Amino acid sequence: MAQIFEQVQELIQPLLDELGFELVDLEYKREQQGWVLRFFLDKEGGITLDDCAVASREISTLLDVEDIIHTAYNLEVSSPGIERPLKKIADFERFSGHSVKIKTLQSIDAESGGKARKVFTGTLKGLDGEQIILDTDDKKPAEIKIPFALIEKANLKFDF
Repeated sequence: MAQIFEQVQELIQPLLDELGFELVDLEYKREQQGWVLRFFLDKEGGITLDDCAVASREISTLLDVEDIIHTAYNLEVSSPGIERPLKKIADFERFSGHSVKIKTLQSIDAESGGKARKVFTGTLKGLDGEQIILDTDDKKPAEIKIPFALIEKANLKFDF
């Protein structure tokens, strides 16, 4: 499956660059109705329904021509949503100043207070090398650094 991800990404990236879209995430998984190949795209100023329709047509045509996926699947193209995942180190710089939720692969004591944990929320402050700088929104706020390599999942957090 990893090979399909790599092949699809390599094939699609030039097309997305040409269209001005960023590939935020890619899923290929079996669901109740069968296999689904799902693209989450974004662009500066946000992606529209019309953008998704254009991308879907172009991606579908390219995948049909290249025929790198040999099982039947449904193609979906979508926005990453308001709580967009942060996948690349550049995302943490780009979304500096936004509220985020970060889950780490292992418990860490980021504040050196003897309380190791895996989930952190707060305001993203940017990067220090390959460490993510976060102002926590804990009862006792602190500026912490989380190594990018330890991040399992990170998302923008929309506060209502």
